[in-house]
Amino acid sequence: MWSGLTAGILWGLDTVILGVALAMTPFVSTAEAIMLAPFVSTFLHDACSSIWMLIYMGIKKEYKNVIRALKTRSGKFIILGALLGGPIGMSGYVAAINHIGPAYTAIISSLFPALGALLSYIFLKEKMTPVQIGGLIVSILGVIVLGYTPSSGSMNNVLLGFGCALLCCVGWAAEAVICAYGLKDPDISDEQALQIRQITSAVFYGIVILPILGGWHFTVDLFSESAMFYIALSALFGTASYIFYYKAIATIGASKAMALNITYSAWAMVFSVILLHSTLDAKSIICGIVIVAGSLVASISRKKSVQA
Repeated sequence: MWSGLTAGILWGLDTVILGVALAMTPFVSTAEAIMLAPFVSTFLHDACSSIWMLIYMGIKKEYKNVIRALKTRSGKFIILGALLGGPIGMSGYVAAINHIGPAYTAIISSLFPALGALLSYIFLKEKMTPVQIGGLIVSILGVIVLGYTPSSGSMNNVLLGFGCALLCCVGWAAEAVICAYGLKDPDISDEQALQIRQITSAVFYGIVILPILGGWHFTVDLFSESAMFYIALSALFGTASYIFYYKAIATIGASKAMALNITYSAWAMVFSVILLHSTLDAKSIICGIVIVAGSLVASISRKKSVQA
């Protein structure tokens, strides 16, 4: 449980630092830069994360085990989960923001732990008590209220936008469930799975998504910008977050790990105050407390005592 909560805390820090990078001139200077920013930053983030993991796994002398795991049936499931949660899920998220705005996208995408819990019950036989389900619902409602801001702008192609948001929700939920299935293999560790995940996501972005968008020239130019340092730094914390997240998936299951992971939206507010000197209103404080409390309730397991 603490691994899952730590994953959420570190992802909140990752989110704030990456937000600093995305606010820098290279990402907001032109209309093309604004359009490419989410895709390029995600590619660079996952590419840097895969490098951090390579260093980490090199220190542990795990390269041979990663290659061996990659060739197994479970390793291929990890690759599938990576594609669903990384490029497919994230692309759906970005496209949904373009068509229906960030408010509705945040609401729909925040439902992924609920869908993940359902998929975990169907395919992994993971069960949650009514109290845990209630905690998950409360936490998700907290995320929805926190993220929703009424927009006066018009939405274009609403059906496509909602479809993309649902694709994002399904992708993120499926990633956790599929990875949990792959991690049932005792010959694959959660760290090996994460190395496979990050390389898969970075390679797919690099050879498929960026060429389609014509974004490689813009990407290469970023290597000489200070924003690249912040992306690499955010990826370091993001990598640590994923290590704890995958550990939580392997130990307490996908549904509870996802419930804890969505607390990042609350922790991101805390780090915004610490690092950016932002101010919080009553709504943000209340929603943050509700999100964390609901997630803790959703993840705590009460074992029944057995009389001798």
